[in-house]
Formats: sequence, C-alpha cells, structure tokens
Amino acid sequence: MARDYYGILGVRPGADAQEIKRAYRKLARELHPDLNPEEEDRFKEVTAAYEVLSDPEKRRIVDAGGDPLASAGSGGFAGGGLGDIFEQFFGGGSFGGGGGFGGGRGPRSRVQPGEPALVHTTLDLHECAAGVNKEITVDTAILCDVCAGAGTNGDSSPVACETCHGAGEIQAVQRSFLGQVMTVRQCPTCMGTGEVIPDPCHKCGGDGRVRTRRTVTVKIPAGVEAGMRVRLSGQGEVGPGGGAAGDLYVEIKERRHEVFVRDQTDLHVTVNVPFADAALGGALRIDGILDDEQIDITIPSGTQPGQIVTIRGHGMPHVNSGVRGDLHAHLEVSVPTKLDSRAVELLQQYREHIGDSIELASATSTGTSSGLFSRLRNAFAGR
Repeated sequence: MARDYYGILGVRPGADAQEIKRAYRKLARELHPDLNPEEEDRFKEVTAAYEVLSDPEKRRIVDAGGDPLASAGSGGFAGGGLGDIFEQFFGGGSFGGGGGFGGGRGPRSRVQPGEPALVHTTLDLHECAAGVNKEITVDTAILCDVCAGAGTNGDSSPVACETCHGAGEIQAVQRSFLGQVMTVRQCPTCMGTGEVIPDPCHKCGGDGRVRTRRTVTVKIPAGVEAGMRVRLSGQGEVGPGGGAAGDLYVEIKERRHEVFVRDQTDLHVTVNVPFADAALGGALRIDGILDDEQIDITIPSGTQPGQIVTIRGHGMPHVNSGVRGDLHAHLEVSVPTKLDSRAVELLQQYREHIGDSIELASATSTGTSSGLFSRLRNAFAGR
C-alpha cells in the first residue's frame, strides 16, 4: 500500500508548495536528531515525504495512488535526497554529530586533473576544403620542470595540516531555524587536502605547474566549417599538483572567400557568360576550390541572367565521409558596352532578322503573361 505522504507532513492533498514547506520546517524543528536523537526515524520519514511532495513529478505519482519511493526500500530514500533537502535550508555542507547524518568525506587528493582548454583558429575556404596542419599558440599550464609536480622544494615533503589535523575538513556550529546544527566544511588552510607544503617549490609556489606559451600542431581534417572543434587529447592544462592534462579544443573560424560562397557542403559561384555564348551555348572553365582543380561548365543555348547550372561533386567534402557536395554556378550574361562598327552591323542585321519573332519582356494590355508587369500582376491576382 502506498504511503500517505500528505498525512506524514500533516497537510491536505491539495496543499500548495508554501504550505508543504511550512509543515516540513515545523516538523523538522521538532524532530531533528541533533535536538531529539530518539526521533531520527521519524525525521527521515518526514524528510522523505517533503522530498516527494516538493517534486511535481513525484507528487503526480502520489496523487495517482502510487509511491515514487517504493523501490528505495522501507527507509524511503532514493539516492542522496536527505542531504539535498538539507542543503536548501542550510546553504550547503554535510551534517555530522548526534543523528549520524553523514560526517565528512575525508581529505581530497592534492593532485587533480587539469581543465580543458579552448583556442580558436581562422582558416580560409581552401584550407577548410583540403585540410591542413596548423600551428596553434596556446597559453596554458604545464608541469613544473623543477619539482616535477610535487610542489615541494628539494627533498622537503608535505606535512599534515594543523587546522584540520589531516582530515581536510573542519566542523562548525551553524545557527538555523532548527537551532544549533553541526556542519562540516572544507578546511580553509589546506583547501581540503589535509596537508600543507611548508617549503614550496620556488618556481611554481607549490602548485606543481607553471604557466607558459607553447606551440602545438593540429591536424585539421578536410571539410571542417565554422563552429566545429578539433580535440587534442591531453594537450590542455596540467592539473594542480601535476595532475593529468585536460584536452585542448581548437574551434574553427572561417574566412570569407572572394569567389565562392559556402552553404554547408555546397558551393555557390557567380560566372559571367559572354553574350554570344549565352545565346548560342558554349562551355567555360573555372578554377575550383582545391589546388589544380579545373571545372568545365556547360552553358546551355538561350541562357538567361540568373540561371543556375549545378556541377555535381565539386563542392566541399563532408568532414566524416569525404564525399563532396555540389557547385552551383549562377550565370550572369555579360552584355558588351563597347562595340566596333562590324559588331554593330552584325547586331543590327540580327535584329532585323529576328524582327517581331522574339518575345519582348514589356507590359501589354492584352492580359497575357508575356510581359514582366503582366507576370507580376498575374502572380498577385490570385492572392
């Protein structure tokens, strides 16, 4: 049978969050083991009830007739709920003393793993397409070459901290609405390690590491794009006490290209087509994004300004598969601005030859779709 969590706290099933919190605080004052050791079991039960009813998801299970802590056993605790609940009221720390609520975790190791580091590098589009080995300058922490991470000077050694006597923690009495409660805090002298270095290394000051600027070479794979990161394992900061180095992440920035515009693995390029080739058709050759890459573009006869020709497999490579995207050539027709007499004569002959057979893009009064303005009018007519 599911436990009556509302009854344990002495509140009605429809109580709001503030009512539940007030009821828990009142009972906690009365039942806390530091004040009433014989009420420890009841105190745990009340705290478990508060943990359930203050969690909307768990409370929905209770209201549906279930018990969200049924799998946690008769004590009613799943995970470290009691410490979490108390942290809300006491502002952190673990509990020691009368009721057996925890005690300290003991001293932590002075040797800690290093933090990851992040740097940026800017590549041009060709480097992104081909891949490149790039030298990166990093300001980071490295192992102290004098003490080799020990943090001590010469043959000296760390000694037990006199403040916490090697425990790494100290007990303190804190006043709260429950009265005086014994809490356990990190020792401020040794910072939780339980030991101090009376004769620290003159170079690193006892930290076991020093800051320096160094150069690393990173292999950038083909196909990277802005925002991607390359991870260099163990190339980040060395940890305190000479701990293992973290990872180095190199984030890619991409420089704008003067010819190509990138859209993930596709490329776009504007190509100027001579007037005669646009009319008659032809072929053009342009340089691709990779070294020595030549791309042939077939110009269809009757090409119009803005027409797009797609060349498969000449875009950017995919960073994982290496499969290349497509190149989209946006064709712009180049109309000559200076003509010699022969060219003028030929164009005039062409115009006379064509006569009225060419469909002019001009507005008409017939309502047909032949003119530009007619096309616009027809497009908006249906809206």
